[in-house]
Amino acid sequence: MKPLLALLIVTPQLLWADSTINGKTVECYCTDKTGSRVELGETICLEVGGRMFMAQCQMSLNVPMWREVRQGCLTSQALPQTPIPTVKG
Repeated sequence: MKPLLALLIVTPQLLWADSTINGKTVECYCTDKTGSRVELGETICLEVGGRMFMAQCQMSLNVPMWREVRQGCLTSQALPQTPIPTVKG
């Protein structure tokens, strides 16, 4: 029962990613290669050193970081669509 109690005490702290320093809220998030904001828990395809992989934005020692969660990247399996001819009349 004690491990469950410890999990219930720690879990809310893990879910709350923002922090305050001197009364100011410090938002925690990752950025992609264009500098766009990526929220904690989101997964994107990253290319590093010529290698592509799926990575998730996570916290490590109070620092947002990318963690590889799958080799390779997910791609669409859809076939290219052919344009539908228009009827002139």
